[in-house]
Amino acid sequence: MEYCLKIPGIVYAGTDSLKKLSSVLKENKVTRAAVLTDAGIVKSGITKRPIEDITNAVGQVAVFDRLAAEPTADQVQAVVDECREFGADFIVAIGGGSVMDTAKLVSVLPPGLTVRDLLEDSSKAVKQMKTLMIPTTAGTGAEATPNAIVAVPEKELKVGIVNEAMVADYVILDVSMVEKLPPKIAASTGLDALAHAIECFTSKKANPISDTFALRALEMIMMNLEAACWEPADLHAREQILLASFYAGVAITASGTTAVHALSYPLGGKYHIPHGVSNAIMLAPVMRFNEPDCRELLAAAYDRIADDGAAMTEEEKSGNLIKKLCRMVEVLEIPASLSVYGVSRDDLDVLVDAGMQVQRLLVNNRRTVTEEDARKLYLEVL
Repeated sequence: MEYCLKIPGIVYAGTDSLKKLSSVLKENKVTRAAVLTDAGIVKSGITKRPIEDITNAVGQVAVFDRLAAEPTADQVQAVVDECREFGADFIVAIGGGSVMDTAKLVSVLPPGLTVRDLLEDSSKAVKQMKTLMIPTTAGTGAEATPNAIVAVPEKELKVGIVNEAMVADYVILDVSMVEKLPPKIAASTGLDALAHAIECFTSKKANPISDTFALRALEMIMMNLEAACWEPADLHAREQILLASFYAGVAITASGTTAVHALSYPLGGKYHIPHGVSNAIMLAPVMRFNEPDCRELLAAAYDRIADDGAAMTEEEKSGNLIKKLCRMVEVLEIPASLSVYGVSRDDLDVLVDAGMQVQRLLVNNRRTVTEEDARKLYLEVL
């Protein structure tokens, strides 16, 4: 089997790595920098320092902070148009997954093309300018991936655009950018990273490179996520999750997510359930469904995060791993049922139809998911 690794060009991490921002801009002789973020992040105050650094290093700076939390293709297009009008020659993204995904699309859209053109054919994406990603959540891993997710309202679905041109040129992982992250967001994004790790490890496309990053991410998340959410002063835990999120993003790039993400996309597209929450809700049902076909892998993952498996069978270790995943979701107070979000049995046909359209990810699942299987999986969480 052939496999490869595509990762951001340069990654700065560790204490006060944000100091590298100015030098990156100067080294690239940036004259017109577009800063993509959102109003909530600006209001929190964490963008003040990086924007000041950018302003001091670059002649002209435009801050675009009206990005929607989970933008539609047309909302992303509006940002693309604004950046084009400004004449940006470098993009800095300061935010979560939606901000970084939008920045990626801005950076790869040739003149005359639109986001909707890339929805039809992502191969049309061509790098137009360099990007620097500064994540302010720890979970999406968007800073590491060649993927951008946008909502398509008429399909009531989120759709992924994938092209290696979207891999970031620079990434800065500085714990100060996630220091003020509210516990609920830390939980939902952290669980997103957890899903990335275990899905990539059990994906049909898994390989030695993706396994290395996925297993390390899984280990770090299981050891630190609770503290990162409920003890905000524990900056070590938050830094570990920030790094684990990046590792899990690298695993996505080298492997790919599976049915958890495929079946969660309609939940975000139609009901606007936060991406990390919808993944957390679908995680245990899909892992239980997949267990017979990836028992050995789940057992190996259990051995990575626990030291009591010597006397256990593979089936016991596999089952215990799924129990640990369930416990993590429960402890972080993620709802176990879709009914909390107004989803009912009347919505099943629409959900199943939309979920089965995400063949890009379903083909990665080790156990084939039929329409009837998808229906049963959704019923488990209603």
